[in-house]
Amino acid sequence: MDMQSKAKKLIKMIQTAPVEWKPLGEVGLLVRGNGLQKKDFTESGVPAIHYGQIYTYYGNQTDKTLSFVSPELAEKLKKVDKGDVVITNTSENIEDVGKALLYLGEEQAVTGGHATIFKPSKEIVGKFFVYFTQTEIFDKAKRKFAKGTKVIDVSATDMAKIQIPIPPLETQKKIVKILDKFTELEATLEATLEAELALRKRQYRYYRDFLLDFDN
Repeated sequence: MDMQSKAKKLIKMIQTAPVEWKPLGEVGLLVRGNGLQKKDFTESGVPAIHYGQIYTYYGNQTDKTLSFVSPELAEKLKKVDKGDVVITNTSENIEDVGKALLYLGEEQAVTGGHATIFKPSKEIVGKFFVYFTQTEIFDKAKRKFAKGTKVIDVSATDMAKIQIPIPPLETQKKIVKILDKFTELEATLEATLEAELALRKRQYRYYRDFLLDFDN
């Protein structure tokens, strides 16, 4: 059975599965980060997740961080444990607010004041929530709480009010499995297209230079 067939089968199952909508704050603990600026980064030390990197560097999940901070500073910052989801609260545009990253690192990490740490309860799969933050439903919900003009912010308190669908855990896991496959296929396709584009550019440069290489 191909991915589309599996997805269609799962959709039918979801349509008949019991789903309860709950505020995010009722299905996990939300902790607003504190401190952490780019100037605090070190070459090594305690893993650190900067909010800006969530929408510029990371994908849906990571087990390693791009940046680190000193153990001394880490003691003062909010902690990110394996299985936690880090959500951006602030950006210059509303699209990047609410971006979410599942942290799967074995070593405890830290994050700063422009991010909120979501610690899922046993009712919700962290990766399921990450995917939900990418939907139009979540986008419309977060916009209702957005404040600011030049800098947009959705507070952790308001983030906790956003309604989240909670199907059975097994259904959540199946949804994540299907969406992970689609994400992998998308990445493969993008890489293939980039390679094809690079090849065409090289061919173009070759023929351009050949056709314009007149004897002098």
